[in-house]
Amino acid sequence: MSLTASSQLAWGLFFSSLLMLVLWCIQCRTRDAGIVDVGWSGCLGFLSVFYGITQPHFTWRTGVVATIAFIWSMRLALYLLGDRVLGKPEDGRYQKLRAAFGPRANLFFFGFFQLQALLAWFFSLSFWLAMQRSAPIDAWDFIGVSIWGFSVSGETLADIQLARFRANPSNRGTTCRNGLWNYSRHPNYFFEWLHWWTYVVIAWMTPLGWITISAPALMWFFLFKVTGIPATEAQALISRGDDYRKYQQTTSMFVPWFPKKSSD
Repeated sequence: MSLTASSQLAWGLFFSSLLMLVLWCIQCRTRDAGIVDVGWSGCLGFLSVFYGITQPHFTWRTGVVATIAFIWSMRLALYLLGDRVLGKPEDGRYQKLRAAFGPRANLFFFGFFQLQALLAWFFSLSFWLAMQRSAPIDAWDFIGVSIWGFSVSGETLADIQLARFRANPSNRGTTCRNGLWNYSRHPNYFFEWLHWWTYVVIAWMTPLGWITISAPALMWFFLFKVTGIPATEAQALISRGDDYRKYQQTTSMFVPWFPKKSSD
């Protein structure tokens, strides 16, 4: 089944909205809005496959982009499901929002979930634009896929290292400095941001390829100014105090780099 470009994008937005509506109904019953994070990632994977199978002219590039985007999406969605949702209390960010809005919390979350649907659709434009490039497979594709492999491997490794650290009860109240966490306070965020450059490289030569740069730019904004690093570090200072302050003094915030000596 092939669709026109406008139909692909319109249906993609509709499916995103519908998925988030279903997840909103689930959170109304479970009182756990953390499922929105899982849904956001999973929605992107679905859209990558949808765009791939509805392309008027399926190419190797179409298949590659749909596959790598789907793999990235499912890995992240499954990680978030196990790390933040299944058997876990509602994420502290959403608990605060639920308390702040009181009886109107479900109405607020309806709007919030639909905003996430819109954002997922917007980010998925990077996949769609990368699939529009009709030139034969070339060096730019290999560079893009290499960025994808490096970034997904790095994010996966960072998640594994943090999970192992947290699994040891003796580490409670201390800061993970194992592996990649010795070189960046947020290596998972860094590699997540880096991942979005994959589609910039692949799509850049298309007429509208420049639009793909909005994905890493917007991801950077969210990580640095909204719910990423500021919220994570504020919570870390509350739970780990001076240990985390020392970590801030010696360890790069974002880009992995060699640690500095402590001033103590």
